[in-house]
Amino acid sequence: MNSYRWLLIGLLGIVGTGCATSAPLEPRELVYTTPSDETFREAVDLMVEQGYVVRHADLSLGRAEAALARWPGYRVQLQVSEEGSGSRVRVSALRGNQPLPPYLLDPWLVALQHKLGVAP
Repeated sequence: MNSYRWLLIGLLGIVGTGCATSAPLEPRELVYTTPSDETFREAVDLMVEQGYVVRHADLSLGRAEAALARWPGYRVQLQVSEEGSGSRVRVSALRGNQPLPPYLLDPWLVALQHKLGVAP
């Protein structure tokens, strides 16, 4: 029984080390001409429309986190802040436990631009 306990502790240590060594998230940013509260609401709506489950959303902080259950599992982190009379959107994502390259988030930012009605 004691050997099982040490095996479990060892496995937890390995899993914890694997999580700690993952690369940092690199956000992609875009500034919109819409107010930050409107941008935040539309961004969260867009995540839901795309099948993400919003796990946390706080309008006052301008932060949201959503997950997509499809394999290998995707997680999106959103930050919306005021930028002059408009808003700045920072978005980053994970595929499994690995950061998604920032350029892969461009289509999502363009979709948000269309949803807000500010696409060129």
